Amino acid sequence: MLQRLTIRDFVLVDRLELEFTAGFGALTGETGAGKSILVDALAFVLGERADAGLIRAGGERAEVSAEFALADAPAVSAWLRENDLDGGDGLLLRRVLDAGGRSRAYLNGSPATVHQLREVSERLVDIHGQHTHQSLLRAEAQRLLLDAHARLSDLAARVAAAWRRAREAKSRLESALTGAEALAEEREQLAWQARELDTLGFSGAEWESLEVEHQRLSHAASLVEGAHFSLAALAEDEFSCEAQLDAAKARLNDLAEFDPALADIAALLQSAGAELAEAVSALRRYAGRLELDPERLGEVERRIEAVLACARKYRARPEELPGLLAGWRERLAALGEAADTAALEARAGEARREYETLAKKLSAARAKAAKQLGAEVSRVMQQLALAGGRFEIALTPLAEGGAFGLEQIEFRIAGLAGNESRPLAKVVSGGELSRISLAIQVVTSQAASVPTLVFDEVDVGIGGGVAEVVGRLLRELGSGRQVLCVTHLAQVAARANWQWQVSKDSRDGAVSSRVAVLDESGRVEEVARMLGGVEITAITRQHAREMLGFQ
Repeated sequence: MLQRLTIRDFVLVDRLELEFTAGFGALTGETGAGKSILVDALAFVLGERADAGLIRAGGERAEVSAEFALADAPAVSAWLRENDLDGGDGLLLRRVLDAGGRSRAYLNGSPATVHQLREVSERLVDIHGQHTHQSLLRAEAQRLLLDAHARLSDLAARVAAAWRRAREAKSRLESALTGAEALAEEREQLAWQARELDTLGFSGAEWESLEVEHQRLSHAASLVEGAHFSLAALAEDEFSCEAQLDAAKARLNDLAEFDPALADIAALLQSAGAELAEAVSALRRYAGRLELDPERLGEVERRIEAVLACARKYRARPEELPGLLAGWRERLAALGEAADTAALEARAGEARREYETLAKKLSAARAKAAKQLGAEVSRVMQQLALAGGRFEIALTPLAEGGAFGLEQIEFRIAGLAGNESRPLAKVVSGGELSRISLAIQVVTSQAASVPTLVFDEVDVGIGGGVAEVVGRLLRELGSGRQVLCVTHLAQVAARANWQWQVSKDSRDGAVSSRVAVLDESGRVEEVARMLGGVEITAITRQHAREMLGFQ
């Protein structure tokens, strides 16, 4: 549930902090006061597209934060744990937009992507905008809505993946049948190249060892001379370090009899002598292993040249040759499969059968869900002054199927412009479309798992008794979850559990939106304004009190 929304320098809002409660809440106010801006701010922090035009005039950046309680959103808590963003019992979303149009997002204080905001928002809030009914005229929107309502989105995604696999398998088969000669030439060339590298027998680790060995062998004379020089200087000459150190140590030990402080220095020389002796011993072992080996040096140089020749030929670094060989072997294996048209045909058939199995499962589930949704929306339509109207979902079979299944989905209406069932766009007027859209939204929202529903002036074109029904339906939705509705209808606002009034405030030439939380008397005044227009009379106030149920 949405608990708090904090807005800074967003469109007409300079500074605003709103605290939300459960149930059905109405946002009302004069046209242009900024009611829908609050919905836009919420959509912004939930990951909607944004540009610098959303920043309030004179502001450097826009910032919106939204806090949610997660007690009624286990799916969100699970998602946060999976993404190492767990914040306990709550969730804080924050998004900042700078003047360059760049935005930064945060989840529970940790940097996040806009994609992550959208992903978590799908589990938190469902926003129905003023123009939702227009999107319902698109076939894609109709299909997505049916699948989402019936919880078939995952199955639909599996069908789409199976379709891609089947199409890819079919494409490989067709390529093998039409391009056999070209594939044979490519296979012959790759086989020759792979044999050459196989014969070379080169590994990436060998190149490093070859370089080290070549370095040592090519400088063997210098290494031998240097080792013997160092041994002479350290231990073997008459005035070597070892002899000088022993003499100094003996002299200090003698003098320590007169000054004990020299004993500590003699002890340090004793330790240095031990380390010197260890270094001399290691150097003698190293010198004993060193030898000039021109024959081995020649072998190493010939090996290096062979590797470099192959690398130049195939325009690669020496250490890349093993990877190149592995890629050729993989491609040869694929070409071998491509040459086996019988295997490719079998694989294409298997992929097609897998697709059809999943697609038929999806079709059966869609048919059941379409019948149920059609009946439920039709029932609500009767309450919205669309008596006799029937909402139907047609599933038209496709000859070969497609990525979205074996049928095309189309919303249809019967009983309004004759008994014949016709596509939604070709039957209803604007007002009827708005009411049908609302009926669909109410029904699908009842089955949704998100804890917060937002309706932004979806009641446009509705009035009178129908408006009272809309208010009652939203009140029913609010009994099980949090419902926010931006409305201009008194009949809808009167049904709300709580109500806010949005207004414009002008200071020093700057216009800002303000939100007031209405108490009982404030709600009476606001509903009376919505009923009576410019002049509010005692009669309109009395009517407002009756609508609100206040004594």
